[in-house]
Amino acid sequence: MPQKSFESYLKPGIYINSDHPEVIKFTHTHTSNFDSIKEKAEALYYAVRDGFRYDPYRLDFSTEAVKASHILTRDYGYCVEKSCLFAAGVRVLGIPSRMGFAKVRNHIGTAKLEEILKTDVLVFHGYAELWLNNRWIKATPVFNKSLCDKLNVAPLDFNGKEDAVLQPYDAAGGQFMEYLYDYGTYDDVPYELFIAELLKHYPHLTDSILNHQHIQ
Repeated sequence: MPQKSFESYLKPGIYINSDHPEVIKFTHTHTSNFDSIKEKAEALYYAVRDGFRYDPYRLDFSTEAVKASHILTRDYGYCVEKSCLFAAGVRVLGIPSRMGFAKVRNHIGTAKLEEILKTDVLVFHGYAELWLNNRWIKATPVFNKSLCDKLNVAPLDFNGKEDAVLQPYDAAGGQFMEYLYDYGTYDDVPYELFIAELLKHYPHLTDSILNHQHIQ
């Protein structure tokens, strides 16, 4: 891929705000002890995956909260926030990145979440892609290890060589996560589409989504 085509995947975005001082600090703090770009990307992946608890309840869909820098003000986040931070961090390292989104079915989602959403389908699940070894590699630093242990699912590892998407099976061999629809990839979070899809699939949560209230 010609270098010029990477421009939009390297420069800071509104949401993938890789120029934010806290994002830069976080990235260097967790990668400075490693030499190669691949090692730095791996270290950053685990820092995001396990440094922030996955929490699908305390959601804030305001434009400020979706920014990569915002999750650094707390110790929890959901898929879009965590993947956005990872995408921003790898840009700090000089690695092109972009965001991907999908509609997935969670086969072992908590009863509480399914009761709130009125479905086991999760809309606009977010993950990151980074350009390493001359190809795009998917990375999903979402479910922290302690949560995976609780759900009896092996944590999703990342080796900088292969795609790391959500685990298809739990430790007992049962299906864990199923991809249903691919929204494609973007050089920044497509905020308007994100909100529109949430409103379309979860109309009963309209007030919470638009007023940026927690859904729990």
